[in-house]
Amino acid sequence: MTHTPGPRFTPLAQSLPATVPFVGPETQERARGRPFAARLGANESAFGPSPRAVAAMAEAATGAWMYGDPESHDLRAALAAHHRVGMENVIVGEGIDGLLGYLVRLLVAPGDTVVTSAGAYPTFNYHVVGFGGTLHAVPYRDDHEDPQALLDMARAVNAKAIYLANPDNPMGSWHAAGVITDMIAALPPGCLLLLDEAYIELAPDGTAPEIAPDDPRVIRLRTFSKARGLAGARVGYGIAAPGLISAFGKVRNHFGMSRVSQAAALAALQDSDHLAKVVAKTAAARTRIAEIGAAHGLRALPSATNFVTLDCGGDGARAKAILEALIARDIFVRMPFVAPQDRCIRISCGTPEMLDLLAERLPDALAAATKP
Repeated sequence: MTHTPGPRFTPLAQSLPATVPFVGPETQERARGRPFAARLGANESAFGPSPRAVAAMAEAATGAWMYGDPESHDLRAALAAHHRVGMENVIVGEGIDGLLGYLVRLLVAPGDTVVTSAGAYPTFNYHVVGFGGTLHAVPYRDDHEDPQALLDMARAVNAKAIYLANPDNPMGSWHAAGVITDMIAALPPGCLLLLDEAYIELAPDGTAPEIAPDDPRVIRLRTFSKARGLAGARVGYGIAAPGLISAFGKVRNHFGMSRVSQAAALAALQDSDHLAKVVAKTAAARTRIAEIGAAHGLRALPSATNFVTLDCGGDGARAKAILEALIARDIFVRMPFVAPQDRCIRISCGTPEMLDLLAERLPDALAAATKP
């Protein structure tokens, strides 16, 4: 029998493990053979998108036979006006994840170095490894990403980029604007700060720094997936100097943004009342999750996001046992994956009904997790 050769993968592709950053809840549901009763693990907005965004999607769906505007012109114009910057300072892409992929493709050649925090949002790492870059990670300090350690490592390894999320995932912690401003001022020459602000609308006043849109040292990344409730539409954007923004055009998928997604984001951006309601509901849910945890000896870490990280009071094995017990009881949650942060579980802000189920099933899950 004649052997038919398969695709000729690059050496880099052949060397990569067959892993993905996240195993989705749908994958878990298929493996379990039943759905989750409460979806509290992916930091989506259970409070939903703006009704205006839903109406805009329905209207745009009739035109889905057309490609989306490859420049996302109307959305970029609205974002530029919203942030008081020029259109040349704004890029729209398929969520922050998609924009991170393009950034790594622009910046990182095989062997180039970048710096992140050990246990921080893993999709950035996935892109870096996928393009042959070298990752250097520094530990968290007091459950916060450590700007000074990131800067020190960047200098030591001549890093081309630093990834920092503020507020942070998976811990929910945050730094005041001045800390970020000082970090930008101290960046080594030629090192770009990738400032992930996915949760910024949910953070306290004084978290978002003032950054000149033409500052070539930083790109701030934001999303419609969290507070604006459009995680399934995949809309993110970046604000940066025109030279970096225009460079995206060399590598991005020019038809990556659908007409439906662009219309949804434009309508959501214009509905400040809905955003305010979601921020209030999220704050109430954070309080409720903290109370549920405290009633059973789990301490809530302060959060500036739409999730609460609960300290389980032990090590990673205990937290994993609690997580698995909750999943077995149809409550989908996640946990940090690097010690010592892996002593915690992470619970997204859900509706009152979802949190009622958490409160009902957590005691039994804890009992199951502590059985010898």
